[in-house]
Amino acid sequence: MTPLLKYFRGYRAEAFSAPFFKILEAAFELMVPFVVAAIIDNGISTGDRGYILKMCGVMILLGAVGLVSTLAAQYFAAKGAVGFSCNLRQALYDHIHDLSFTEQDGIGSSSMITRLTSDINTVQSGLNMTLRLMMRSPIIVFGAMIMAFTIDFRSALVFAVTIPVLTVVVVGITLKCIPLYTRVQKKLEKVLLSTKENLSGARVIRAFCKEPQEIERFTERNDDLCREQKRVGRISAAMNPLTFVIINLAIIALIRQGAIQVDGGRLTQGLVIALYNYMSQILVELIKLANLIISIPKSLACAKRVADVLEIPSSMADGTATEGNNSAEYALEYNNVSLRYSGASADSLEDISLKLRPGETLGVIGPTGSGKTSLVMLAPRFYDATSGEVRVFGRDVREYSLEALRGMFGFVMQKNRLFRGSVRDNMRFGAENASDGEIEEALKLAQAWDFVSEKGGLDAEIEQGGANLSGGQAQRLCIARALVRRPKILVFDDSSSALDYATDARLRAAIGSLDYSPAVVTVSQRVSTVMHCDRIIVLEDGRCAGIGTHDELMERSEEYREIYQSQIKTGEGK
Repeated sequence: MTPLLKYFRGYRAEAFSAPFFKILEAAFELMVPFVVAAIIDNGISTGDRGYILKMCGVMILLGAVGLVSTLAAQYFAAKGAVGFSCNLRQALYDHIHDLSFTEQDGIGSSSMITRLTSDINTVQSGLNMTLRLMMRSPIIVFGAMIMAFTIDFRSALVFAVTIPVLTVVVVGITLKCIPLYTRVQKKLEKVLLSTKENLSGARVIRAFCKEPQEIERFTERNDDLCREQKRVGRISAAMNPLTFVIINLAIIALIRQGAIQVDGGRLTQGLVIALYNYMSQILVELIKLANLIISIPKSLACAKRVADVLEIPSSMADGTATEGNNSAEYALEYNNVSLRYSGASADSLEDISLKLRPGETLGVIGPTGSGKTSLVMLAPRFYDATSGEVRVFGRDVREYSLEALRGMFGFVMQKNRLFRGSVRDNMRFGAENASDGEIEEALKLAQAWDFVSEKGGLDAEIEQGGANLSGGQAQRLCIARALVRRPKILVFDDSSSALDYATDARLRAAIGSLDYSPAVVTVSQRVSTVMHCDRIIVLEDGRCAGIGTHDELMERSEEYREIYQSQIKTGEGK
């Protein structure tokens, strides 16, 4: 929790005000038993109604001041806890965006979502309770014991024995629960992962009639979570009955000792009632403290999980260069580049070298799993090469700031990712200040303007993930989003797979007519998509199996000929 305290900046006043008002409330509450004792000994025993009414007024005043103090403490505690969690959530969100794909892959999306939501909410709740009760409960408990000693030393010895026993019980259960709550959160992540996969892949699950298997898998993980929660629940649930038993035994001992003292004339009946009230206050506070103690281990476990992510450094250091060498001969260079993903046993790419001039087109083709996407991911530094050098406009990509480097690229990913909002909002992901005219031009280049205009133009609404669009429509919008920023390097990662051949051909012709002549990298499994490129690189198991024009590869590369002939025979290459 300590590394996270810096996110409490701006809420230090609340951090002090909430406990202060709780201490004030506790002080007034500790006075009440003495007022009750005075009413019994000086009012009821003598029949003095005026005195009784006066002391009742004092009790009402103490209650009113205590209520105001409570409300103030609740306000400051809530403001501080919510402000802290807001700062922490923002910091975690920003940090996740700063991490490279390597770290994000290692953490996992379900784990990041759990930390951003459930874990931080638990930390917020625990902090709120801590600010309200951490000071109040000990002050009431030890204050009641001190007040008891001012009344009668012998009777107060019951308090002196009871409080250490209760402390042992509370601390022991707390230490037992902390690791168990960590395990509960990990099992919660597995349930969240199953939920995320089932919701995002609902159509695939139904298409293969896998509902029973997925329900069984979810049930197994959910039951596992339930068992772990019950286990920690049984341990934490033991706290209340144990404290009740100990306190009630203490009350029995206190009443017995008090009766002996009253019988001997050393105590009044009112003071015995005061001692009983102090013991009752301890009981109530220990129940509150027990709830706090149950909450604290869970909050600490969640805080540690959040801190663990915040402590993960990005493996991708940001450079300082903001622009490339405009007179550089090549827009993109790979010099003996290899890539091995974290935790992998073999390289995904091995000793790749190629060069691409501004305005040229490069096709990347190869069988599934040959490393095509891995190759293009290196240029905008989504991953860093394990060895070798990737250069963009004459500079090593590591020299650029990530914002400047990625600002040179227009990237169309393998999977279509659209966001809920209008067409205009989605297009402005590519260029924040793009005018409607520029957006319309990009849509026309991407062969998307016809269906966009039919749906209502730039104000047409897109559902989350593009659910109200066909695969081809979503792909064309993603292409338009890349084109609207007028990038120096365009990368199409198998982004025409959902397009028919005629649309694909028109798209390639439109890109070829761009006046700013970007370098274009096209990843595809279709020969027809890459065969017109200035150069084509053929990948086989992460290695270069050939590079050249279509005609050159037909002569020199057996792998390319096999792909071409297999698609021509099936009609895919036409």
